[in-house]
Amino acid sequence: MKSVALSVEDATPQGIAGAIGRLISSGDLAPGDRLPTVRELAAELGVSPATVSHAWQALAGVGLIVSRGRSGSFVQAARTTWIPPRSRNLADQPLARLDLSTGTPDPLLLPTLGPALSRVSSRAGTTSYLDSPVVPELHSLLRQSWPYHVEAITVVDGAMDALSRALDLVLSFGARVAIEDPGFPPLFDLLDHHGIERVPAGLDEHGMRPDSLAAALKHSPVAVVLQPRAHNPTGVSMTATRAEELAAVIRASRTADTTVFIEDDHSGAISASPEVSLGSHLPDRVLHIRSFSKSHGPDLRIAAIGGPQKLIDRLVERRLLGPGWTSRMLQSILLDLLTNPTTIDEVSDARRVYHARQRQLVEALAAAGHETRVADGINLWMDVDDERGAVVQLAAAGIRVAAGSGFRVNPGGQHSIRVTAGLVRDDFAAVATLLAAATRA
Repeated sequence: MKSVALSVEDATPQGIAGAIGRLISSGDLAPGDRLPTVRELAAELGVSPATVSHAWQALAGVGLIVSRGRSGSFVQAARTTWIPPRSRNLADQPLARLDLSTGTPDPLLLPTLGPALSRVSSRAGTTSYLDSPVVPELHSLLRQSWPYHVEAITVVDGAMDALSRALDLVLSFGARVAIEDPGFPPLFDLLDHHGIERVPAGLDEHGMRPDSLAAALKHSPVAVVLQPRAHNPTGVSMTATRAEELAAVIRASRTADTTVFIEDDHSGAISASPEVSLGSHLPDRVLHIRSFSKSHGPDLRIAAIGGPQKLIDRLVERRLLGPGWTSRMLQSILLDLLTNPTTIDEVSDARRVYHARQRQLVEALAAAGHETRVADGINLWMDVDDERGAVVQLAAAGIRVAAGSGFRVNPGGQHSIRVTAGLVRDDFAAVATLLAAATRA
């Protein structure tokens, strides 16, 4: 095993933690290996025990080491948990001074639910298990605001529920599904659960690349899943021109006749980009999902999905054999939020604030020596020289980010981190300085 002390070039908490992280990444420190005690390493490095202790806390905070009391500290073995594998890196994160790993909206920018709850309490409810699954007024509002003329719309329990139910319509074991690379880890877990082969499709600043989609379609996927706006993790939004280009590729493909295209518009009303959909060109091939979690509240658990009548009817029929419908009480609350002038203004303000935060952070990063573009939505994707080193170094400074490898179809090679820029409320220069420093090995 390589000497820990000899590997430390910078004897600060960040430097010590980064060195240990690199030793773990390279395999020089293996799962279960015992680390030097805080006092031993402090003496070898000529620093205070508190300095090493801060580094140990950062490493434990990102799950790389574990303390066993008097027995010492050890390299953490792989965790086993009920959370699906790809999602584990996004969950169960210890507290940090500034947690930018979550990919969740700022709770201070979500609309107030109290007034809506009081207004709908007297009229929410159902009289029959076979009532329409969507509150009629909400259905009408969704249809009016849909990005293209759609045959049918229903409401489900959030974007992931919509994705799962949409894929259930077309999946069989061993089938192929084309997905964005990088993409959303829970989607990877869902496909793995069904034994589905993932076919990666690359992105550029305008969305999924036409050449990459053309290559993916040669594998005859049963579905293509893409995020048209505020892509997670990159913050890319598809342009209208790119949608036209992708539609042309689909029409020209000889293997895409039965492929269903599933669009996950997860950021909805907080996206600064116009709503663009392949459904404007291929309405009979597209299932479009609009989520209200990031704009109106994750715990509402509501998303709408629209598409061809035959597919939506099958989805609704299958739900009747399970949850039946999404709570009409919650639907009534959402309807109130979507039509109340105060709430409409709150969501519009949130959209402007998120965009301003993205711009301020990118400008501060440029001043700190790291150039990147302004992203849409709440996430910022940053390339780094050493992914694990960057995560550990930032954790030692009290900032938590998400490692990029979990977002890639085939981890390895490129190194990146996802930063939830929408949660940075102030101190943009200080945060950017730490982020920029972490991008460099």
